[in-house]
Amino acid sequence: MKSPVHRCRDVEHSRGQAGVVSSCLQAEQRIPISKDVITSSSASATWFIRDACGIICAIITWLLVFFAEFVVLFVILLPSQNLTYSIVNGSLFNTLSFLALASHLRAMFTDPGAVPKGNATKEYIESLQLKPGQVVYKCPKCCSIKPDRAHHCSVCKRCIRKMDHHCPWVNNCVGENNQKYFVLFTMYIALISLHTLVMVAFHFLYCFEDDWTKCSSFSPPATVILLILLCFEGLLFLIFTSVMFGTQLHSICTDETGIEQLKKEERRWAKKTKWMNMKAVFGHPFSLLWFSPFSTPDHGKAETYQYVV
Repeated sequence: MKSPVHRCRDVEHSRGQAGVVSSCLQAEQRIPISKDVITSSSASATWFIRDACGIICAIITWLLVFFAEFVVLFVILLPSQNLTYSIVNGSLFNTLSFLALASHLRAMFTDPGAVPKGNATKEYIESLQLKPGQVVYKCPKCCSIKPDRAHHCSVCKRCIRKMDHHCPWVNNCVGENNQKYFVLFTMYIALISLHTLVMVAFHFLYCFEDDWTKCSSFSPPATVILLILLCFEGLLFLIFTSVMFGTQLHSICTDETGIEQLKKEERRWAKKTKWMNMKAVFGHPFSLLWFSPFSTPDHGKAETYQYVV
């Protein structure tokens, strides 16, 4: 919790300075505000963060998937003499890869829940018709009125609703509007990695039992190097994405973002069941569309946001 002095420094109010001090010392109240009031206009426009580190990480992500595609296709599947094995595993791997990259694009180009920038003007605050003694929190960095559970991202340079963390691998914040796509991205990458490790293991066994010159279109040394690199990549990303997938599901079920857990913020929002929390992220009601990165979640009735006053 911020001290009264610090909190007063970051608020706008409808009375004089003396009113701020007295109101900050009072118990906190909350005013329901429509979600439309704090929804950024960029939600309907193209969203892209111009961060060099994030762009490089996003490109590396795609290159690693393409490398896995190359090794799986030209080293493992095409040289295989079992056509059914090649078709089944090739279809499964390419389907998972397509869904993973589509989820990555949606997570990267979807507005995570940015609060309108610069809306904490005197005229706008007066239009809220605050009662005497009431105050609203204002972000001093992006000059926006901060709703409950919003945090400022120094990379996006915006306040993000229900911000979990900023992920350089998707070059975006993970927040209210794109958490579904980030969860799907981690899930599909983990499945790709697991599938790759299984295929590499079977291919090694096949090559050891047969002639190495017949189990790959590349030379034996090149084949071994490519398979080892693919195995290392698959193992690394299986561990990383599985951990991220698990922490995201835990965050969703407990309805507590990563930042809120890290800061150990006091819970001031209504507690819901784990199933309701899942539907709040993936959409109402449950369907196979939960697993599709092309489906925008239907959150049902718009949630009422609150300004801490």
